Amino acid sequence: MNLPAPSEEARAHSEALARHIHAEIDRSGGWVSFARYLELALYAPGLGYYMAGARKLGADGDFVTAPEISPLFGRTLARQVVQVLRASHAEVLEVGAGSGALAAALLAELESMGALPERYLILELSPDLRSRSRDALAATVPHLLERVAWLNQLPPSFCGCIIGNEVLDAMPFHLVETRAPEVLEAGVAPGETRGFKWSHRPATGELLSAARELDLADQYTTEIGLAARGFIRSVAGMLESGAALFIDYGFPRHEYYHPQRSRGTLMCHYRHRAHDDPFFLPGLQDITTHIDFTAIAEAANGSGLSLLGYATQAQFLINCGITDLLAETPATDARAYLPLARQVDKLTSPAEMGELFKVFAAGRGVSQPLLGFTSGDKRHTL
Repeated sequence: MNLPAPSEEARAHSEALARHIHAEIDRSGGWVSFARYLELALYAPGLGYYMAGARKLGADGDFVTAPEISPLFGRTLARQVVQVLRASHAEVLEVGAGSGALAAALLAELESMGALPERYLILELSPDLRSRSRDALAATVPHLLERVAWLNQLPPSFCGCIIGNEVLDAMPFHLVETRAPEVLEAGVAPGETRGFKWSHRPATGELLSAARELDLADQYTTEIGLAARGFIRSVAGMLESGAALFIDYGFPRHEYYHPQRSRGTLMCHYRHRAHDDPFFLPGLQDITTHIDFTAIAEAANGSGLSLLGYATQAQFLINCGITDLLAETPATDARAYLPLARQVDKLTSPAEMGELFKVFAAGRGVSQPLLGFTSGDKRHTL
């Protein structure tokens, strides 16, 4: 792979994480599930990709998310957040705030709308990202910091609006492969020169049941996100009233497990380059998969939440008025207008993020149709 070489310091960090994972494999008898490998590669304390200090988001990181692309993303989302707050309670819980760009844009816009939440809670497991989000808020909305609190876990109960932008795809997932009549779980074993290699075992338990329900073709490799389903059930258990909005890339089940997608959707991101080797420089790259939104809907509905909407990111943002916000800058002011127009195009164009990214909403006690799904709601496809 033609990928940039890491610094000596970064390489040493990756090697330390690799030793940590190898020790776990040794303790587990020479094999761990791929989901466990991911958990360590992404979240091992002080070593995992999300738990260490290397910059991940933005131009000098590995990938860019919508809030970093444009403040218009957060400003537009604020219109939907206000509606949920008024229908439930004036609190926001953001899961995985990343750089803090979304929190900063949301808080500033909510303030301008006269709809500031009483509290803005941020669930962030990464000490590094927690620090960076705090710095971002201190630099942009310092007078609102007193409303913000950081959490290490979901609160026992919550009323208000929950937001998760590119959170579900960052959760560990399992890999399965069908070899008729068996369903095998992909795992990880020691490879050459202290590397790693694939190793398969028969799938069992919940994973086997989930794979059997998909009725996959033979010789089919794919991902099953049990952790994301469990997280949605946890959210349902603590959400007393309000709505949860999750924005991520993915498909409904009939598209996700299409016969032509027989190699799955696993993808790694390293310095704005995408590849499919999850064993490359562990700790220095993101490892992700697309979301099966049907599974997310089933987990929410099965836990007592009502499905409130499912739409493409483009349709959701248009419904919430992103073009109106863009129009606040005169097109005659080319220097100010053209960069914003390019940002909106990246967020909404089918060739960029507009179609691949979806917005999913579920909640409890919200009877009014949500603004973001007034047109183009695709719940029927789930």
